[in-house]
Amino acid sequence: MRRAAVAVATTAMAVSLAACGSAKESDGGSDSSDSAAKKGDDIKVGLLLPENQTARYEKFDKPMIEKKVKELTNNKGEVVYANAKQDASLQNQQVETMITNKVDVMIVDAVDYKAIAGSVKKAHDAGIKVVAFDRLAEGPIDAYTSFDNVTVGKTQGEALLKALGDKAKDSQIVMMNGSSTDPNAAQFKEGAHSVLDGKVKIGREYDTKEWKPENANANMQAAISALGKDKIDGVYSANDGMAGGSITALKRAGIKDIPVTGQDAELAGVQRIVTGEQYMSVFKSYPKEAETAAEMAVALAKGESLDSIANDKVDSATTKGVPAVIVPVVSLTQDNIKETVIKDGFYTIDEICTDKYKAACDKIGLK
Repeated sequence: MRRAAVAVATTAMAVSLAACGSAKESDGGSDSSDSAAKKGDDIKVGLLLPENQTARYEKFDKPMIEKKVKELTNNKGEVVYANAKQDASLQNQQVETMITNKVDVMIVDAVDYKAIAGSVKKAHDAGIKVVAFDRLAEGPIDAYTSFDNVTVGKTQGEALLKALGDKAKDSQIVMMNGSSTDPNAAQFKEGAHSVLDGKVKIGREYDTKEWKPENANANMQAAISALGKDKIDGVYSANDGMAGGSITALKRAGIKDIPVTGQDAELAGVQRIVTGEQYMSVFKSYPKEAETAAEMAVALAKGESLDSIANDKVDSATTKGVPAVIVPVVSLTQDNIKETVIKDGFYTIDEICTDKYKAACDKIGLK
């Protein structure tokens, strides 16, 4: 699964992992040592994250990147942080501020992968390297790290079919996809459809604005109204937040005990998995992704090659042969909570099994 070769084509963009030998074809500055002056440990890293509604950004990504930058620079490197709160225009302004403040490199998780392209170009023109983090932004980016997003969708779809079992072919589901401004959402959807199409009936499908749980809740209410509460057998939800919003609507309508997927292994999502309200989530190693982004950023800021870090290449709609690291994913269910989020230090059993969830934890042997 590690660094599997993937070809992804969507209407919004195309991403392909190619052989490392394509480095000379890159427009993304794959040989950073040629275009950046050598610097020491006293570097400034701009970190731009897209929103603060999803728990991962503030809980995992930000502190992990800050910690790794410090480790790699003998505590001399500085991380300048900005969160766009799901506002693409604000994020563009934040990039402008980073350029004005003369950061040496930026790590950017784009709110809107197309809208950020102009700002990435401005950074490039100012001699500032850009690492696309989690989402493949357009523009002349210099490096990229994320997960195999098509595989994420396939993992979710396969889990949903497994939960439906022999009844899948006679079942009807609702698909709750992510935001249309997020290129990852299109890839999750592509992966899910590649597994689900022809195996189960898709009664309703939504692209959920800004990934917000409340928007997923409204979409699910509309699906229940259109299909009937006895005609929904499962839910494909692209992440845990939307799974929570969908489950709230299902419970309000009296719909229980149907499988719902998710992604991100958020604490609330893991707790819903413990109780059986949510069937699965996709566990992604945020430490690996965050550490890789930090390693890339520090190397680029120092004018060093990425050859020892990035073993893959990706193409965006605007930049070819971008050095990349693709991190593998795992299907998280009741059966492997200990082997995933607990083993990797995401949560402790006490954090998951609070008084409200203790009986459910005991029932599945999580203690």
